[in-house]
Amino acid sequence: MQRCHQTTLSQDIGNWMDHMMKVSEAVVFITGANRGLGLAIAREARRQGARKIYVGMRQIGNFQEEGLIPIQLDVNDEASIQQAAEQCADTTILVNNADIALLNEHPVEANIITTTQKILETNLLGLMRVTQIFAPILQKNQQAYVVNILLDVSWEPSTFLTSYAISKAAAWSYTNSSRQWLSQFNIQVMGVHVGFIDTDLTRSLPIPKIAPETVAQEIFQGIEQNAYEVLVGEKTQQLKQGLSAEVASYVKLKPDQASV
Repeated sequence: MQRCHQTTLSQDIGNWMDHMMKVSEAVVFITGANRGLGLAIAREARRQGARKIYVGMRQIGNFQEEGLIPIQLDVNDEASIQQAAEQCADTTILVNNADIALLNEHPVEANIITTTQKILETNLLGLMRVTQIFAPILQKNQQAYVVNILLDVSWEPSTFLTSYAISKAAAWSYTNSSRQWLSQFNIQVMGVHVGFIDTDLTRSLPIPKIAPETVAQEIFQGIEQNAYEVLVGEKTQQLKQGLSAEVASYVKLKPDQASV
């Protein structure tokens, strides 16, 4: 898998940190960490020797894994987020991973508004709530990172994932705005773009997928390189380059041919 970290912005604005962040010195909090990519990120943080790893999830249940501290968290509930923030006040890396995905038949179907509202509540507003409440904590901890999982659909249209793509495009916009503001407080904000990840949610789809472990490795490598954006895989690199092409990569005139 080809690796590509886009770090131009952080180089252009100078050395905004006193020194590069080391995962081995970090306290990591991950939302949506009970399975899939979130759990892979937590395990990679453990492998790299992070000082402490909080794994946020709606239901803690019987979750037990060495080195991972389960924290009850509902990103749609401000009280839940506030309680988690108080419990995890030493966090230095916040990973906004929690999201939901629902399929559409097409962008003008009868249920498109309802579906989009439901997805935005978690994928955009949930991310914003967590970032807003954790920001003062990250600021107090001198040097911090916010990592937002955005995926390729933030740039690339998909008829059967219209609502999901809208949520990720909006989250990308929020990532850019929050990066601009939070940098003055020594908080870097990273956007992670990647294609379909091989998880329970995508396993049945007949499409190329990337291992969540690969994505997790790229994220932490990006943090240690002070990256503001991580592009996982050659396809994602090409997609980013195509945004400024004469016929941009997001211009598609044929509906997706996908079996879902």
